[in-house]
Amino acid sequence: MTTNKEFGQQLEKRTKAFAVRMIRLASRLPHSREADSIVRQIVRSGTSVGANYREANRAVSRADFRHIISICEKEASETQYWLEVIIEVGWLPAEQFK
Repeated sequence: MTTNKEFGQQLEKRTKAFAVRMIRLASRLPHSREADSIVRQIVRSGTSVGANYREANRAVSRADFRHIISICEKEASETQYWLEVIIEVGWLPAEQFK
């Protein structure tokens, strides 16, 4: 059984690894005006999840923690949206996202 602190540390590592994957993904997208716009969005939202989660773990109150976690959820949802767009546009096949 893991403690809340251990879980938080594990999730910090996972969200940082996710940020790295989003940056690597962005470098594989085409270089065009349209793709550049998506690249900026996915790097911003994809890296924001981990940064905000780390900040949430250092929150000064439960309310602060909940607020910052809600930002993490929004950023993760936005990242998922951009991934769906990339797949639908056909810039990368869906199999590469699994």
